[in-house]
Amino acid sequence: MHKKMATPNEAATESRPESKTSNDAAAQRLRALDLLRDGPKSTLQLRRDGDILAPAARILELKRRGFEILTHWVRQATDCGKVHRVALYVFMRETGGES
Repeated sequence: MHKKMATPNEAATESRPESKTSNDAAAQRLRALDLLRDGPKSTLQLRRDGDILAPAARILELKRRGFEILTHWVRQATDCGKVHRVALYVFMRETGGES
């Protein structure tokens, strides 16, 4: 028996109509993709702009679903001014249907 593999977009959203407003993992993956398609985003930006509290987990899930996302390490100040080493994620392309 062959199991149909999800496309990257299906795997990211899991076809939920409320996926952009929910806080479940699928919704967070969709928001992360939307933000990353506009350009590189740091851990801090994904938390602030995407309401994604654990960006590293969502990015790992996207990578496992076939999205090519590069990770660079940068130093960035938080809103309160403290500098941290954080990931900067760069969306490259959708590579295919791993689920």
